[in-house]
Amino acid sequence: MEQYDARVDAYIAKAAPFAKPILEYIRQVVHDTSPKITETVKWGMPFFDYKGPVCMMASFKQHLGFGFWKASRLNDPNGFVKGGDDEAAAGSFGRIEKMEDLPPADVLKDFVLQIIAINESGVKEPKKPVAPKAEIAMPDDFNNLLASNPKALEHFFNFAPSKKKEYLEWIIESKSDATRQKRMEQALEWISEGKSRHWKYQK
Repeated sequence: MEQYDARVDAYIAKAAPFAKPILEYIRQVVHDTSPKITETVKWGMPFFDYKGPVCMMASFKQHLGFGFWKASRLNDPNGFVKGGDDEAAAGSFGRIEKMEDLPPADVLKDFVLQIIAINESGVKEPKKPVAPKAEIAMPDDFNNLLASNPKALEHFFNFAPSKKKEYLEWIIESKSDATRQKRMEQALEWISEGKSRHWKYQK
């Protein structure tokens, strides 16, 4: 992958006016931290990778989300990280509406270096003895459908990777175009309500 991805430029260009300088700032800080970082787009959002995901960002109508992929493993003595499971890390700093909602640049750079070191170590998560399945690529048709619904896109961004995967597997395993379209529309409805794929069976 290239260090910079034109799709990220396009993503920022389409963002709300308040969001553009914040997205550019995050992007600059991440790249200033390490030349090893490359960009890509997954699930319709910009990701920064090095031997695996490092962090990601997403823009919505009135706020941004910015998170680290393994947020729970960060050394964070000052408590900047506001939650997120071990891999989802979406929205590690809560709703970002202005630059001041982000931790200082030196803290962000330290977090980036920590995740790079974790990814370089190759150490697997001890609580996951079963090898993870290969990442499922976001289908273009579902990506476009999701992008048309800001509420659903926000919920999907905040889903754990396992929840994202459940929906993507359900869609790509469709046996016909008609079934695929029906599943995508149903998925969009449930996601917009913040529901997981198997919400009916969860208490």
